[in-house]
Amino acid sequence: MGRVIAITGKGGVGKTAVASMVVRTLLDAGARPILAVDADPNANFHATLGVTPEMTLGSIRESEIRQPDAIPSGMSKPEYFEYRTRQALVEATGFDFLAMGRPEGPGCYCFANSLLREALGRLEAAYTHIVVDCEAGLEHFSRRTASHIDLLVILADASRRSLETVKTVVDLAASLATPVSETVVAINRAPSPPPAALAQTAAELGFEVSAYLPEDPMVTELDMQGRPLLHASPDSPLRQAVAALLTGTRTLGPILSQPKDR
Repeated sequence: MGRVIAITGKGGVGKTAVASMVVRTLLDAGARPILAVDADPNANFHATLGVTPEMTLGSIRESEIRQPDAIPSGMSKPEYFEYRTRQALVEATGFDFLAMGRPEGPGCYCFANSLLREALGRLEAAYTHIVVDCEAGLEHFSRRTASHIDLLVILADASRRSLETVKTVVDLAASLATPVSETVVAINRAPSPPPAALAQTAAELGFEVSAYLPEDPMVTELDMQGRPLLHASPDSPLRQAVAALLTGTRTLGPILSQPKDR
């Protein structure tokens, strides 16, 4: 069963950039194969990884609604969705990619979430690591999109309001049915040096900050050029900081600390 690494936090804190650096760190460590999952309906994880999906789970849903008779004779509905899910996988060097997407019509994302949950249940055994870029909020936790989370990375910015959001995520994650083995909190785009008030506020709210991830001009430049963040230089401050964060975790530390001769 693959290790599930989920990246979440309020909107605008840079979840997708950090998620791409998590994939980069795993690739650098030779921890393959990896499944990268864009579980945010406002999908852009694919762009930071340099891949282009031809379909999403949301588009599969819409196709089934428009053409209910599309399921081939002799194939059950679960078999059909499994077949279509595998079609939606994008194969890249060292990792595969899957996007939840969004329904084209009005309504909630219940069915797309359900498809994602079923897809992860079928696919997780084929990958050593599954990196999930979550939407802003806690929808995937409440719908138990993943059967388990080995490492939950909660991102915040350098503000009290953002830290209060982290507290809400920490409390809700602890109360839901989805088991979470390890949780770390990181301040993204943190000023240098980080204000002591950030750690003090976190302590008042009942958690500690595990890492301060710096503003990274290299990542900003790649983004402005429309180039994949996965190609960030080894000198990238964000790439280095995310690698250090993951190496310090119980979940990934022993793996990332091994010699890189694989």
